[in-house]
Amino acid sequence: MIGALRAAFAKEDPRAKAEAALALPRDLVPDPDAQWPDRPGRPDRPVLVAARDVPKRSPAGPEGRIALLHALAHIELNAIDLALDIVGRFAGCEDLGGSEADFAADWIGVAAEEAKHFLMLAARLEALGSVYGALPAHDGLWQTALRTRASLLDRLAIAPLTHEARGLDVTPGMIARLDGAGDRESAGLLEVIYRDEIGHVAVGQRWFAHVCTRRGLEAGQAYAAALDRIALARPHPPFNEPARRAAGLAPSFDVDFLHAKVVEPAEMPANLRFLGESS
Repeated sequence: MIGALRAAFAKEDPRAKAEAALALPRDLVPDPDAQWPDRPGRPDRPVLVAARDVPKRSPAGPEGRIALLHALAHIELNAIDLALDIVGRFAGCEDLGGSEADFAADWIGVAAEEAKHFLMLAARLEALGSVYGALPAHDGLWQTALRTRASLLDRLAIAPLTHEARGLDVTPGMIARLDGAGDRESAGLLEVIYRDEIGHVAVGQRWFAHVCTRRGLEAGQAYAAALDRIALARPHPPFNEPARRAAGLAPSFDVDFLHAKVVEPAEMPANLRFLGESS
């Protein structure tokens, strides 16, 4: 079964990769001896540029909405590969302590949802007269994947607990801006992604806590130490505290979290306020 995982990771065509990720069985048995590649398959386009050179436009206009959705599609494509990579690279890690099958099932499930997100965004881009690959993108997410390839603890701290958790902070604002621009269809896609990403952060938090327990580490201190090792900037406010708490993140997972301005439920779109009410 590891061959199917590797094949999905290696696919260069984004749609084929997403469809392969959706088809992976949850009961896949990881091979701890596999020589996992450092980079996934990637298409010729989008052209990868420095993050500062990726076009940034207001979503108030059609070009800006396309730029936003293209950037999000690129993130979701990377997220598919990050979920596949964490299984292929780390599912034999001794930190899992016999929980390898559950670990693999969780992250294959995440990969399937990221694939769903990519396909939704790619279809929406086409409906707006564009395609994924039409605009430049950056390689920042995979650069951090390379920097965390030797440590499961670092990978969990950086990918789900920093990058994806930041998505929880910023997505309600993007939804509001798309709604303000009259693009309810795109806003609705982001609502689906937002809810799913809470679950992805929760998966990351659960396995980060598991590894910390196995190593006898305090989670908040281990998280801060991982950021220092990777030389990644500390998360900064404002934080979406209700969504983070819904994902199981304690305040100690964010430097200065207790002193930050949080996004209150009343500031969110009405259909997302349930997060604050349930946390």
